[in-house]
Amino acid sequence: MAERAARHCCLGWDFSTQQVKVVAVDAELSVFYEDSVHFDRDLVEFGTQGGVHVHKDGLTVTSPVLMWVQALDIILEKMKASGFDFSQVLALSGAGQQHGSVYWKTGASQVLTSLSPDLPLREQLQACFSISNCPVWMDSSTAAQCRQLEAAVGGAQALSLLTGSRAYERFTGNQIAKIYQQNPEAYSHTERISLVSSFAASLFLGSYSPVDYSDGSGMNLLQIQDKVWSQACLGACAPRLEEKLGRPVPSCSIVGAISSYFVQRYGFPPECKVVAFTGDNPASLAGMRLEEGDIAVSLGTSDTLFLWLQEPTPALEGHIFCNPVDPQHYMALLCFKNGSLMREKIRDESASGSWSKFSKALQSTGMGNSGNLGFYFDVMEITPEIIGRHRFTAENHEVSAFPQDVEIRALIEGQFMAKKIHAEALGYRVMPKTKILATGGASHNRDILQVLADVFGAPVYVIDTANSACVGSAYRAFHGLAAGTDMPFAEIVKLAPNPRLVATPTPGASQVYEALLQRYAMLEQRVLSQTRGPPE
Repeated sequence: MAERAARHCCLGWDFSTQQVKVVAVDAELSVFYEDSVHFDRDLVEFGTQGGVHVHKDGLTVTSPVLMWVQALDIILEKMKASGFDFSQVLALSGAGQQHGSVYWKTGASQVLTSLSPDLPLREQLQACFSISNCPVWMDSSTAAQCRQLEAAVGGAQALSLLTGSRAYERFTGNQIAKIYQQNPEAYSHTERISLVSSFAASLFLGSYSPVDYSDGSGMNLLQIQDKVWSQACLGACAPRLEEKLGRPVPSCSIVGAISSYFVQRYGFPPECKVVAFTGDNPASLAGMRLEEGDIAVSLGTSDTLFLWLQEPTPALEGHIFCNPVDPQHYMALLCFKNGSLMREKIRDESASGSWSKFSKALQSTGMGNSGNLGFYFDVMEITPEIIGRHRFTAENHEVSAFPQDVEIRALIEGQFMAKKIHAEALGYRVMPKTKILATGGASHNRDILQVLADVFGAPVYVIDTANSACVGSAYRAFHGLAAGTDMPFAEIVKLAPNPRLVATPTPGASQVYEALLQRYAMLEQRVLSQTRGPPE
């Protein structure tokens, strides 16, 4: 027990869509404690499915704010019952599902600052919210507000240049505008609006935590270059919005010491620091320890790219966020809907449902696939908006089918060429030190990762990213403690487990794909014009 008692640590929290999770990470960056509370299973009284309520219109999606509060109560009691030594916690930070928002009722700040350690948070905060069911990232009910916001600033591209993204229905500015328009009384009784991340930080602080730059740049409200709220965007969404949001802060900021509530109820040390919480995607970038020029490729149901950017060029597709571990740089996020489900369909159709046969097809076909290119979008793609399957020969003639082996390589090459083209459109460039970190189901297939290495011209590594947002939050807590010393994040996390090299580019790959990428981009525009019709 003596050894455990001396184990100084930082806590990393993740208030995600379906659960609240926590990890404890010691000074050697080893995870030695983890726990979670699952909303559907452990808090059945709130009646959520997948952590949310989908409303009758099929567009409005919310979560009960008190469910998140009670989940924190439960997980802290579980830690206490297990004998967790809170007195060793130096600092904590956390992540919240991006784009969710919380509305504190007038007078809530006084309740937060005077919490009784004898009662759980849920009992004391139940009257503190002007909106009891909070909009979350799955909500798509604000199309009208999105169009209003874009019109107010001169169009979608102008908004993207200003805030890092065109108007998205889940983004917080548009959600606030809807609440102001449809429920003005609740809006007028709101003294503070938090993101899920800054809401969770506020619970630990016992006062309102500021929004951090990185999660704040997923709101359509923050000017990503100047890192201040855009007056034009605020004015287009709701009155007196700036005072309700507070001033944003760098993501590595210490926002205060932990509330006396947690000191008295659980035994946290009074000097335990709270480092600004951020969004789950930025926290995952920290958890995967991306550095300048790196790219993380999550190959799941949908495929997601995280990019580290120095000079971003915001576009109509994808998102630019302020970087959570380096305030001078940026991160980008691109999502492709046709990911693993598309790969599984082509496996079933062209490889008899066998991944082994799928891999053999990739091995037996050459880089560049003899010039055959394919687009495979069985559901409407996000990046860009294309649907259908489109196959082209080396002469750019569209054909209705490819031989099975050619089909498999066309799918995988096409998926990765699309990722590289759209990453470069946001300002990404492969550098000599670039690493590609692959995660998700398809990252277990070495032959798929070889194509990834060849198309991007960079080595591919795999990394264990279970709880990456949680672990990244603990890393960020350590970084926050050292932030005053200007120590770079990479130095803070150098003891963490290294990713494993699995694929390096085949000699000559860059020459093969340079011309193909240009052709793919040209054909993508051709398919896009066929799908959309002539431009207006």
